[in-house]
Amino acid sequence: MAAEKVVVDASVVVKWFLEEEHSGKALLLRDKFIRGAVELASPSLMPYEVLNALRYSNLYSKEELIGAAESLEKYGIELWGLRGRYCEEVVRTAVDLDITLYDASYVALAKLAGAKLVTADQEVVNKAWRVVEALHVKDVG
Repeated sequence: MAAEKVVVDASVVVKWFLEEEHSGKALLLRDKFIRGAVELASPSLMPYEVLNALRYSNLYSKEELIGAAESLEKYGIELWGLRGRYCEEVVRTAVDLDITLYDASYVALAKLAGAKLVTADQEVVNKAWRVVEALHVKDVG
C-alpha cells in the first residue's frame, strides 16, 4: 500500500524545532514521515519560511540555524518549485480563496498532488477546504 501524501506547511515544520502549541502533533507527523507511513511534500518556499521563523525566535545561534537548514535538507521532503501548471494553480488559488500567495502555494500543491494539507493556520484550513482536504495539525492522529 502506498504511503499517504501530505503537504506540510512551514507553520507545522517550525514546530519540529520550537516547542509551541501542538508541537507534539507536528512531531507525530514527522515521525510518520521518517517511518515511511506518509510522504511529505511542500513548496520550495517552506525551508526559507521555517528558517526565518527560527531566526526571529531568537533561540538559535547562527551555527544552530545552519544545523537546522542542514537538517531540513536531510529530511528529504519533496520540494516543488514555482513553475508551469503549479505556478498557474498558485495564482488561481490565491485569488479564488482570497489568501496570500504564500498560503496558496501549499493549497495548490495539495490540489495538484492529490494530497492532504496539514497546517497550524486555522484560517487556511477554513478556506482550503473548498478545494482540498485540509487538516489543522492539532487533529493529526
